Amino acid sequence: MARQKSFLKIEGTLDELTFYRNDGSYLVKTKGGVSADRIANDPTFQRTRENGAEFGMSASAGKQLRLAFRNLMMTASDKLVTSRLTKVMTDVKNLDAANARGERHVHEGFDLPEGKAVLKGFNFKIRSLLSSILFKPWALNTTTGALDITGLIPAMDIATAPGSTHVSISAGWAKVDFATGEFETSISNKVNLPIDGNASNVNLTHTAAPTLATGINVFVVLVEFFQEVNGIQYSLRNGAHNSLSVIEVV
Repeated sequence: MARQKSFLKIEGTLDELTFYRNDGSYLVKTKGGVSADRIANDPTFQRTRENGAEFGMSASAGKQLRLAFRNLMMTASDKLVTSRLTKVMTDVKNLDAANARGERHVHEGFDLPEGKAVLKGFNFKIRSLLSSILFKPWALNTTTGALDITGLIPAMDIATAPGSTHVSISAGWAKVDFATGEFETSISNKVNLPIDGNASNVNLTHTAAPTLATGINVFVVLVEFFQEVNGIQYSLRNGAHNSLSVIEVV
């Protein structure tokens, strides 16, 4: 490490030198680290290669699920959803007891009830937990995807966002094959209700079930809040209070 004495201070990399600032001082050092070729071939880095391979598979699995529910996530997800979902997929992958380290797969973990349980309850927006917003029990038919909430009173059964006048509830159903990378998604109808003391039955249905032959079924529920002004409903605070959560995995 050396200090930059010139009046011209540089930050960045030039050839084999890295110029940087630390605690107000401008420093320079030679490029370090292990070469990519050594990591790829040196037996010393076998564990590193194994960890990298499995991390890549977990990240790909998380991306696959995000793509499956992309349309719903556009109104209810946070900036850390990618890393949080990768962590979930890593936990599922770790349940694979059939393959050696470095070759464990997410889809093998999902073959087990324990793997499905890891994903169930995942919230795409960590500060808007479905369990803290919707308090009325629902009934889900995993064969048809139909979801029913009987006698929902928005003013009592939903922790409504300040300033909201209406709430919408919809559901998503994705068949996801984490082995092949394929998925198929169905989005239900949307039920929009004024936030008042009147009871309503919420019936969410799908026009058709996903037809993908293999994979697991992932069911989600989306709750969105709106504010009505002059007869037009606007997304409240750009969806800051919306919630999207995995309610079942089979």
